[in-house]
Amino acid sequence: MPDPTNPISRRGLLTAGAAAFTIVRPHLVRGAGKEKLRAGLVGCGGRGTQATMDLLTGNDNVELVAMADIFEDHLEGALKNLRDPKYLARHAGITVERDGKPKEMSAQDLVESIQPRIMVSPDRHFTGFDAYQKLAKSDLDIVMLATPPGYRPIHFEAAVEAGKHVFTEKPIATDATGARRFLAAGRKAAEKKLTVMSGAQRHEDRPYVETVRKIHDGAIGDIVALQANYLSGPVMHVQARDAKWGDMEWEHRNWYSFLWLCGDQIVEQHFHNIDFMNWVMGTHPERVVASGGAAWRPRAALYGNIFDHMSSDFVYPNGVHLSSYCRQYPNGTFRDVSDRITGTKGRSTGLDLGTKGISAYVQEHIDMVDSIQGRGPYVNQSEAIAESTLTCIMARESAYSGQAVTWDQIMNSKQDLMPREFGYQNTMTPTPLPVPGEYKFV
Repeated sequence: MPDPTNPISRRGLLTAGAAAFTIVRPHLVRGAGKEKLRAGLVGCGGRGTQATMDLLTGNDNVELVAMADIFEDHLEGALKNLRDPKYLARHAGITVERDGKPKEMSAQDLVESIQPRIMVSPDRHFTGFDAYQKLAKSDLDIVMLATPPGYRPIHFEAAVEAGKHVFTEKPIATDATGARRFLAAGRKAAEKKLTVMSGAQRHEDRPYVETVRKIHDGAIGDIVALQANYLSGPVMHVQARDAKWGDMEWEHRNWYSFLWLCGDQIVEQHFHNIDFMNWVMGTHPERVVASGGAAWRPRAALYGNIFDHMSSDFVYPNGVHLSSYCRQYPNGTFRDVSDRITGTKGRSTGLDLGTKGISAYVQEHIDMVDSIQGRGPYVNQSEAIAESTLTCIMARESAYSGQAVTWDQIMNSKQDLMPREFGYQNTMTPTPLPVPGEYKFV
């Protein structure tokens, strides 16, 4: 039985999908119309830089005024890219709305539109492990969170406490303790009518939105089976360790290889498929049995302590099974990112019953700003994205331990992967690669 003192309730998460998309007009912190909104970015890697570009491309009333990262070279590199006409031109051809009409943005349009809105003065370059706190306390409207996901609960909590609207990349934690912390902050955001948009961009992608609506309306009959694949290549941020890096800096530089920072592939990447299946089903699974391991990743420091393949059998409350498979194998191996929903009257790929829209990566930022300024529905996706993150963590823990794991068990898990102290030279002793039968799920 669930622990009644647990801040996440089973009922609360069962209704998360509906709650996340309730149409409520938000309190207009800065008013509606053309008033400029000020945004700050926490996490200046490739994903954060691209998300900033998407935000500015879709909204001509937003300025980037602050940036934060634990590494100065990351921050300066991202800022250089955002001021580079060649980088901006990568979005050429995208269609956006300008003055109520569709407009296909040329490279020159993007340069002229975006460059003047990169307004990060030197005193708004925040670096170090407390950089996120300094940014959150700045004169901002929107905080964008794009660091490795282990930090997401801490950073989200700080942004909400500071009264900021939030764009948060997925997933939102790497363990259940962090997910509960994120959920508590998400409830505070709802109380304050702060917009929370996630990087689960399928929810803003017209083909997916229209297809899910039709599936829910019975287009393929009753759902009887689900399948999801994410077969991709390894994610390596560095190729070797610099002798100057202490343990903690090394793990951050190579964050996708370490469990506490990335959560393993099923949490960090395969999340998209599993989140989508929860959306299709309108709830989360009750139970999972998973297996996996490291078939090719060497037992060497560069490759950390995550698996390179994982297969999961999820069971939803109505008895429908989701067969889920993810792997990160080297170049030259088969690639596939796909979904299949099988019903009594037909099948769907998840997006084949919808019509084409603009880039979902841009659309999610348009919808976020519309929520903030009252032009669209109020958006707070914190519960839905937390539920999907917990679903992924549940499967990872099953694969690591070799045990079946239930929803009640993951809801009450005491696992907490975050270090207690932070510093570039801090000594880190990474946990060994999990061995099913020896690894203990807690």
